[in-house]
Amino acid sequence: MTRAAPIRAIDLLAAGPHTREAVDAFIAGNSFPIVEGSSITFVYRGDAEKVHLKHWVFGLPSSQHLKRIPDTDIWHLTLELPAGSRVEYKLEIVRHGRGEWNQDPLNPNRARDPFGANSVAHGTGYTVPEWIQPDPEAPPGTIDEIRFDSQVFGRRGVALYLPARYRRTRRYPLLVVHDGHDYLHYASLGPILDNLIHRREIPDLIVALTSSPNRLGEYAGDARHARFISDELVPNLERTLPLDARPQSRCLMGASFGAVAALTTALARPGFYGRLLLQSGSFAFTDIGDRNARGPLFDPIVALMNHYRADPIPMAERVFVSCGMYESLIYENRSLVPLLTATGMEVRYVEARDGHNWENWRDRLREGLSWLFPGPLLLVYE
Repeated sequence: MTRAAPIRAIDLLAAGPHTREAVDAFIAGNSFPIVEGSSITFVYRGDAEKVHLKHWVFGLPSSQHLKRIPDTDIWHLTLELPAGSRVEYKLEIVRHGRGEWNQDPLNPNRARDPFGANSVAHGTGYTVPEWIQPDPEAPPGTIDEIRFDSQVFGRRGVALYLPARYRRTRRYPLLVVHDGHDYLHYASLGPILDNLIHRREIPDLIVALTSSPNRLGEYAGDARHARFISDELVPNLERTLPLDARPQSRCLMGASFGAVAALTTALARPGFYGRLLLQSGSFAFTDIGDRNARGPLFDPIVALMNHYRADPIPMAERVFVSCGMYESLIYENRSLVPLLTATGMEVRYVEARDGHNWENWRDRLREGLSWLFPGPLLLVYE
């Protein structure tokens, strides 16, 4: 016996009546997009010639057409997405032959990034982690900007996070975060550190938050960047702050090109860093030849990754790797994990039903940091 397809809210509206009162009641009676099991229905209300869903789920058409319910100003599209999915998107509204990308006016959920903001669809089972929110019981650490004189790059700004219980008489691990200011602004890194430290899921840490005015060049395997971090920044911080200067107390972290920068910096000084946290790394490589389809910005990364794949070496003790299943980089990240593991390093790999974005990276920070630097609470259970 064939099971009947479930009747969705949009189907009831489409069945009529198509009065303004019925449409008003539909809008008032639902949250958008409408999540029903594995179905997510995107809805737009308004006059338009066409409406398109623009998203970044690799493997699906990046632009999909919403259908209009006749005799109404309601447009809709239903996608099937696995439980736990999180999808960022915009709506392209076409009027007078011109399309304009907009955030979804019916959806209050927004994700910010350096380029603006996207609307966010939360699939069944996805919840925003509670541990990203400021906890009134967690005393906040301090974040101060310092100016650092580098012989490699000149004067650079670095932000320093000191934990709330900071004391000069103690020794602290050091976490160096590439694109650190973006992690603060778009991935809630400050509250996350405060909460995890307060709950003793990670030890008190000192965090150096770095940024680059030319990240796509500097982070793509530029040897000067490795010298800046390992020969200038870290030694300077270890001279001026009460840091534990053992490899297992040093960690490099980054996402996208920042993950490449973390990996290549560690490769330049094997054993100097004991911990790596690599998120959605742009680890492009080629199986045949050295030409890549991602453009010339990736050429130095391809050369570096092809070399590492031919001769993988250990460079740290523990490596945490995460990537979104909906990213175009998922193949490269999956391929890197067995290479890292084969060198004898301890590797943890995590995938999420998410894309290449800051909230995906945010949502993996608790697991990554607590595995690399387990606090007193977690050590009891390990």
